[in-house]
Amino acid sequence: MIGKNSSFKCHKISEGKTSGEVLFSKDGICFYLIDPESGVVIERNHSLFGKSIANKILVFPNGTGSSVVQADGMYQLKMHNMGPKAMIVENADTTLVASSIIMEIPLVDKVDSNFNEIVKNKDILEVNATEGEIKLVQKGE
Repeated sequence: MIGKNSSFKCHKISEGKTSGEVLFSKDGICFYLIDPESGVVIERNHSLFGKSIANKILVFPNGTGSSVVQADGMYQLKMHNMGPKAMIVENADTTLVASSIIMEIPLVDKVDSNFNEIVKNKDILEVNATEGEIKLVQKGE
C-alpha cells in the first residue's frame, strides 16, 4: 500500500514530467558505455551490467567519463529512443546538466532523504521535475 510518505521533494535541474519504472544504480553512469541500440549497460563490473536503462527512471550517484563521451553517449541513446525517461542524481556535473537540458530529459537532485529507503527497483514513479516533486505511483514486484 502506498502511504503518506509516497511523495518526495526534489530540486529541478532539467524540467519535464514523466512516469515510469525506476532503476537504481549504485555506480556512476558513463552513457558512452551503454549500447545505444538496446539501452543495455555494456560496462563490465558495473552494477547494471547487462540491464537496460531504456525508458526507465534512472537513479544514480553521478555521471562518469569525459564531457565528450557523456554528451555523445546520451545523444546516441536519445536518437535510438533508448535513453532514460528521467534521471535522479546525487551529484550533477556540468555535462550531465547541459546534456539533459539539450536532450529534454527531466533531471533532478536533492531528493528527500527517505527516498532511498522507500523506493525500490521496479516501483513506478511520476517525476515532475518542473514542480520539484516525485510521487511513488505503484510498488513493483
